[in-house]
Amino acid sequence: MTKIKPQPGIMEIALYQGGASQLPGHNDVLKLSSNENPLGPPSSAMKAVAEAAAQLHRYPPTDHAELRAAIADLWSLDPERILCGVGSDEVLQIVIQAYAGVGDEIIFTEHGFSMYPILTHMAGATPVCVPEKNRVVDVDTVLAAVTDKTRLVLITNPGNPTGTVLPEGELERLADALPADVILVIDGAYTEYAEGFDGGAALAETRPNVLMTRTFSKVYGLGGLRIGWGYGPQEMIDVMRRIRQPFNLSGVQLAAAEAAAKDRDWLRTCVDLNAEQRSRLTDAVRQLGLACDDSSANFVLVRCADAAEADAADQAFKAAGILIRRVPGYGFPEGLRITVGDARQTDRVIAALTNWRTTG
Repeated sequence: MTKIKPQPGIMEIALYQGGASQLPGHNDVLKLSSNENPLGPPSSAMKAVAEAAAQLHRYPPTDHAELRAAIADLWSLDPERILCGVGSDEVLQIVIQAYAGVGDEIIFTEHGFSMYPILTHMAGATPVCVPEKNRVVDVDTVLAAVTDKTRLVLITNPGNPTGTVLPEGELERLADALPADVILVIDGAYTEYAEGFDGGAALAETRPNVLMTRTFSKVYGLGGLRIGWGYGPQEMIDVMRRIRQPFNLSGVQLAAAEAAAKDRDWLRTCVDLNAEQRSRLTDAVRQLGLACDDSSANFVLVRCADAAEADAADQAFKAAGILIRRVPGYGFPEGLRITVGDARQTDRVIAALTNWRTTG
């Protein structure tokens, strides 16, 4: 037996499982299992990728200045307080690595992003999972879990797979009640879909211990390129830059994200389409006697009576050539997370769901 031992926590990590993308026996598979934009990336980003591909022999800039400037201009932020990463996952990994280690604790909620325990174990820290209340983050429960070992609190808002939102007043109450040496991370991958929500930008702007993270993978349709960013206090961002890989983003990634950030018409088009089709899907689900909360993301979480009924629904979707996401690992054995598609795709989903409920 080898005497080589991994760092503490590594062997506690369960491998991440992504959404399925293939369905044997079906040529026209509708993939609604990974919360991807049905319109894909904007043409402006595609053009930028093609142009950047001609410079693949060049190293990319390490300061990400042009991308940070585009993000700052879009969201009225300070570009010096923006950190870019390989998806928001890397930003989360960097802040955890920078501020937590063996003997420390990191708090997240029961329906939070499944990468949280993985990233916590990577740092050798201890994950502390707390309950939610009616599928929404409960501030009092989070605060009750804080100890002198707590270093970070990770909040997914809007939630995944719930789609629910913790009101900004409650986020502010949480930020103000945390000890000064505990970092609140607001993971806002779906912020653009939540009407009127700033993703935690105001808190990150004004609080010394709040970091906001965002991504280009969802509304901008650039999941295949893996680009994210974080925004927080200058001191925190300066610390995180010390351990960020200097060439973590390629020239192609930077060019695509910059073009997407500047394409405000595309952003509005995608947000409007999602709101329209999300409403259609939510109404249809409820009319068929199934439960679902109002979603502020680009998916709807359907709650069946139990796991057996959810499995039957999943099989009915597969028979119709549709891939959705079962989410038992997120605490919902009875749940079906369905990505919001375009009008035609929503038609297929509603038809399959109706056929199952009326004939199954």
